[in-house]
Amino acid sequence: MELLRWSTPDLTLTFALDDGPVRLVAVRETIQPERPVQETSQPLVEVSAIGSGRSPSSNRHVETVLGQGLRYIRHEESDRGLRILQQDPDSGLRITSVFEAGAGVRAWSEASIAGHGSLELTLLSSLAVGLEAVDAELYSAANSWMTENRWSVTSLRAGALADIMSEGHRHVARTRHAVTNFGSWSSGERLPIGVLVDRSTPYALGWQIEHNGPWHYEIGESRKGGYLLLSGPTDQEHQWSVQLTEDTPFTSVPVSLVAGTDRDTTFASLTRQRRAVRRRRPVDDRMPVVFNDYMNTLLGDPTTEKLLPLIDAAAEAGADYFCIDAGWYADGDWWNTVGAWKPSTTRFPNGLAEVIDRIHSHAMVPGLWLEPEVIGVCSPIARELPDEAFLSRHGIRIAESGRYLLDLRSPAARRHLDDTVDRLVEEFGVGFFKFDNNTMTGPGTDKGGTSLGHGLLEHNRALLDWLDGLQRRHPDLLIENCASGAMRMDYANLSRLHLQSTSDQEDPLLYAPITAAAPAALLPEQAGHWAYPISGTTRERFTFALVNGIPGRLYLSGHLNRMTPRELDLVRSALAAHRDILKNLDTLVPSWPLGLPGWTDDWIALALNGPETTYLTLWHRVPGPATVCLPIHRSRITPHFPADDTDWTYTWTDDDVLNVTTNTPEPSARVLRLTTTH
Repeated sequence: MELLRWSTPDLTLTFALDDGPVRLVAVRETIQPERPVQETSQPLVEVSAIGSGRSPSSNRHVETVLGQGLRYIRHEESDRGLRILQQDPDSGLRITSVFEAGAGVRAWSEASIAGHGSLELTLLSSLAVGLEAVDAELYSAANSWMTENRWSVTSLRAGALADIMSEGHRHVARTRHAVTNFGSWSSGERLPIGVLVDRSTPYALGWQIEHNGPWHYEIGESRKGGYLLLSGPTDQEHQWSVQLTEDTPFTSVPVSLVAGTDRDTTFASLTRQRRAVRRRRPVDDRMPVVFNDYMNTLLGDPTTEKLLPLIDAAAEAGADYFCIDAGWYADGDWWNTVGAWKPSTTRFPNGLAEVIDRIHSHAMVPGLWLEPEVIGVCSPIARELPDEAFLSRHGIRIAESGRYLLDLRSPAARRHLDDTVDRLVEEFGVGFFKFDNNTMTGPGTDKGGTSLGHGLLEHNRALLDWLDGLQRRHPDLLIENCASGAMRMDYANLSRLHLQSTSDQEDPLLYAPITAAAPAALLPEQAGHWAYPISGTTRERFTFALVNGIPGRLYLSGHLNRMTPRELDLVRSALAAHRDILKNLDTLVPSWPLGLPGWTDDWIALALNGPETTYLTLWHRVPGPATVCLPIHRSRITPHFPADDTDWTYTWTDDDVLNVTTNTPEPSARVLRLTTTH
């Protein structure tokens, strides 16, 4: 067996090249010593088409006839990465597997066909990895409105991948552990991320699928080890197929792959890989504190009278941007009438400019909420735009929850959105948009004769192209990614956009596990956590709400104009503590001393680690007093927020165990600064 080893500074991939399909047989950290390669039968690419499926037949997306028929042609290494070309001699199918070096690797598949034949593809994997074993634990996350980032661990052997092999019987189960997400909400039910931790050796594999639409991954077992398959939409799961001809090639969605020795080192590698794939612009270096008037404050009912005192108070507290959230464009109930995006004349009797000018007068940057991809069914814009501007099925516009959905492949749809954004930027000097998306597409659109899934894929890619064009025209514009909280939390979007809303959760006690778990899914410097202190609550309750925002991007809200001087001092203190972390936030990597948080855990801990300084955030969500032990290397401890804290105490039992005691009779939270002692 001939081996091809390709290394990046962080990762080494080993491929088997012989008389069968190319196989990815090992993924290791480059710093780890080489180990003997275990033979695996899993091809690097799985591909199926109508008339050419799988053998033996199963629900799994492996053992595809076309995948088994691929043969190595050549490979090319360059400064940009690695390309491996294979061809199936019978069908003329050609697959190029592309790998880009980052902190891990980014990979995808490019399919074409030689000659005048054609194939109706029903699956093209982005990557398939041979696994030495499946006696492993999978970390994955459920995700839904107000309960985002709920991570859990699954023992594969105890679940779908039971070992059925016995003496004299060499069959393996044809089951799989499959994780799938549907529709235009890329994280509407599950996160496109996983970490697989081997139970017997210090080894872990991590991945993310970087697509703003449907995706699928699965783990299974063959006679020669296991496999991990990563994919965008498929026919079986998402009603996706595409015609492949000599003139119409197809490229799969990109995925990222990393390795580590355990859960936390692998999530740290995923963090570094996200920084590598992010298209960071000069304006992203600002990392401003944004005040948004929505959460537990105006709740979609802004007016001049309500906004002006809030703007003054936000400026006094130290906010850099002020975003006017939903409702600014409508006189009353607006859900099914949106689309024109013109300021309400009843909410703003002297015009929205009066409010925007007040924001500018405090040297803050104005922002607006916008839901660009929808048109209310009762909006006049729904009659003005042609049918081709909307997603449709069988010629009928798709309508969900009182909205039509724009098809971003349509020039008319893109023109409408370009005109809207350009007008708001030019008329009001808007420098920040909160782009929301509260309506799902369903399986897709068959407009133009495509399969439903491929129509949706084309729209998803057109949306990304529209965002790229928007940022080229307005290079100083920052955009927050929001979809009913975090229903589109993926690195197709986040490689481009500045900030991610992590939730719509209104209860500070329930927001704590969302904040703590978020760095497993996205960069801490993109994690927009609501901090909405409520005037009149206890000091601990008030502090708890502020702590939620500090270990990420503090997204400030609350009736600041109604607060007492002591409460405002606490807000300003929280912003100062947050800004200290912001100085190095884009270099820190996460770990979880108590494990990834459970939704009902009493104690929750998140560490953001740098070479010399770690910021440790702790939440205790039930009444105290109480003590918890954390496995942390001995460090010098300084209360970071609140800086004057005397109600929590910290003692070391040995070099690697920190005892933390809260003496408060109610739920409480703290941020600590740990500095290395030499």
